[in-house]
Parts: sequence; structure tokens; C-alpha cells
Amino acid sequence: MRNKVKQQSPQERVKNFNEVSLGFSDEQALLEAKRCIQCKNPLCVKGCPVNVDIPAFIKLIKEGKRKESLAKLKEKNNLPAICGRVCPQEDQCEKECILNKKGMPINIGALERYAADHEVDEPLNRAAEAKQHPEGVKIAVVGSGPAGLTCAADLAKIGHSVTLYESLHIPGGVLSYGIPEFRLPKKIVAGEVEYIKSLGVKVQPDSLVGRAPTVDELFHQGVKAVFVATGAGLPQFLGIPGENLNCIYSANEFLTRINLMKAYRFPEYNTPINIGKRVAVIGGGNVALDCARCAMRLGKDVILVYRRTEAQMPARKEEIENAKEEGFKFSMLTQPVKFSGDDKGFVKGVECIQMKLGEPDASGRRRPVPIEGSNFIIEAETVVVAVGQSPNPLLPASTRGLETTAHGTIKVDENFATSLKGVFAGGDITTGADTVISAMGAGKKAALEIDKYVRSLK
Repeated sequence: MRNKVKQQSPQERVKNFNEVSLGFSDEQALLEAKRCIQCKNPLCVKGCPVNVDIPAFIKLIKEGKRKESLAKLKEKNNLPAICGRVCPQEDQCEKECILNKKGMPINIGALERYAADHEVDEPLNRAAEAKQHPEGVKIAVVGSGPAGLTCAADLAKIGHSVTLYESLHIPGGVLSYGIPEFRLPKKIVAGEVEYIKSLGVKVQPDSLVGRAPTVDELFHQGVKAVFVATGAGLPQFLGIPGENLNCIYSANEFLTRINLMKAYRFPEYNTPINIGKRVAVIGGGNVALDCARCAMRLGKDVILVYRRTEAQMPARKEEIENAKEEGFKFSMLTQPVKFSGDDKGFVKGVECIQMKLGEPDASGRRRPVPIEGSNFIIEAETVVVAVGQSPNPLLPASTRGLETTAHGTIKVDENFATSLKGVFAGGDITTGADTVISAMGAGKKAALEIDKYVRSLK
């Protein structure tokens, strides 16, 4: 039987921002590792975007070699403590596990976290992995989210001199500003960043590349290649009347205030977040659930508004189950059409229309169709719009000759090369919003291509 990870009880966790999942104990990890049948042709590895040798690291756990298991993980994955917590393993490695035919795949994510958390308790000699080669050249990585961190680490391991530029004051990108503390503690992100710094990567926060410095200026400073990994940080809105009322937040702003600026620790952190008693969160993905669960932990009455059914929600099944346990309301097959406000310009309600499912759309999901005359009002003093993010437009807009698509993503070829010589890109800035591990996979592949490129310059 698949071992389940212990969690805080729903009654307790809605009162705090501590991590919901408590992770495997030594005994649980050993029992779960013993379930792995060590396939000769492991499909789970093919399901991993960074091709971790999953059977090998699990075997080391079974042998009681936790430190060695982590070392095996880090041969391919520079951020295992993060991936063990937020990776959608059920759609990737665990989906391919042979035991999934019986509905009981190995709990790969929990075992990955178990191995990685060894470093939290007993830090490894991280600098031992760094390679200092005389042929190393200066490379700039722009954006310190999962794609940028992975690319920077792999380039440093090869032996290049890497500087990682971050526009905010703390590195980590979406790992720091987006994912809540109860899903991904910020000490875990900080620990992974320290590991990457120990490889020789220089981290330069408060640097808005595209403005100061520009990409051209980086090349003038002796940089031979630039990897752009600025992510999908531009919020999308609904484009309906009343959307400019006060207390209507984008998910980006709401989560940044809570996570990066520590609004949940008021008054220790005096970060303003004007939020009423009743909160409506619009969307059905992981970000929407993160916003709703944060609002509930702030003591609010929360309703999640989604235009399709629960079965069609793109959020992880585990997060949906956790949200249900925590007790907030769902309003499915519901589409907002208008926001109403009071005489002071603050939102007071969301006018919605009931939907029904029609024919499938381009995504393969059945398209929601409005039911005429079914309008109703959801009262709310705060609304969080979590319907997606677009690529961050600043660097592409300020870099002459850098080609983009109609969706604002940077155009790249199969080698992650852009239209500008020496400029590469990967992660959400090229694909649109995607998973942490997919961005890491892009960063890993791009590092190899960048290394080939800079070596060709000699």
C-alpha cells in the first residue's frame, strides 16, 4: 500500500501559515522505498523533465543512505527540496510508474523531499560540486526563478563564471513571491539558493535587466552569453465592468504582499493588505487555490469562483482535496460578468452568470456556455483575480531585435537560441505559465546549449 504523508489537521492549519505536509518519517520513507521494484527500463525517469535517476535515489534510501540519495538527486536536479514539495509528480514521474497500473504509484515526491530535507538538517559540503576551469567565461542569467536557478547552477558546475540577476530584493522568483509558506517554506527556497551560490554563482538582486543594465550593456561588460528566464509575471484580468474598483487584486499582487512582503505576519511586518471579511477568488488553478487558502488563513470567509466543473480544474488534485478539507466554498460553473462597488469606489459584489458545459474547446475541455437569465450576485469586499499570467514584457520590450510571438513569449529555436546572437531564453518566458519542473527542464537543456555556444567562440 502507498504510504501517505502526514499533515497538519485541517482545523489547525487554517489558523497558521506553517507547512501543511509534515513529510515522511524515517520508517515511512523506508517502507515506501521498499515498494519500488527497480525497473530495468524505468518509465518514471522518462516522465521527469530533468531525468532524475529515480530508482537509484530510492534504492539508496532503502539502504539507509540518505546523504548519498540526495547526492544522486543533485546529479540532475539542483532544487530537490522544492520539487519534492510542489512538483506535479502525479502528472509526470508517478504517472509513468509501473505500479500506477494498480493505482498505487511510488510516492516519488515524498521520497524526494525526504532525501532533500537531509540537507536542511545536516548541510552537505556544497562547494565540493563546483568546478573552476580556466576556460570558464562570463555568462549572465536573468531571472532567479526555477529556470534561471537551474541554468545558472549547471553552467557553474561546468566551470563558467555566472551572475544571476534578480529584479526583486530576494532571489527565487515565483518560488519566493508566489507559492505560499504553507506549501513551500521560504527557508527551503533560501537553502536551495545558498546551495547554488556555493557552486560559485553570483546573485545580484535589485537588478532590473532591460532597464539597468540592458542586455547590450551586459555584453559590453564582457558577458559572452545571456539566458533570459524572466517568467510569466504579467497578470491577466477578466476585462469586465468594474474591474478597477478598490480591493480587486491580481493574484500576483495578493500573493506577493502575503509571501514576499510577509503581510501574514502583521504587525511584525507592516505590509498593508486591505482585505474584507468576504473574499471571492476567481480561477481554478493552483494559483487560485493558493490565494483562497491564504485568505482563509487570514480569517476570511472565502468562495472560489470557477467557470467549469471541479473535474476540469487545472489545479493539483492534492491541493483541491486540501482546500476542501479546510472548508472554503466552491461556486462551480460560474462566470463573473460585472463588479459592483459602493459610493467610495470599493468592491462590494460580483455579478455572475451560471454556466453549462458545451462542446470541447482547443484545450480538449468542454467549453462553458452561459445560461441566459441565470445572473446572480456574490457579495464580496475583496476579489482576487487568478485567471492566469502572461510573459513578463519588460525585457523583450526594451531589447531591440528580440523577436516575440503574438502571445508575448520570446521566440526560441530547438537550442533555446533567440533572434539575437548570444541571447538564449527558457521557462515561462518562452512557453507561458507552466510548472516549476518544466521550467527547470528548460534551464537544464539551455545550459548545455549555452556551453556549446560559448565554446564555439574561441
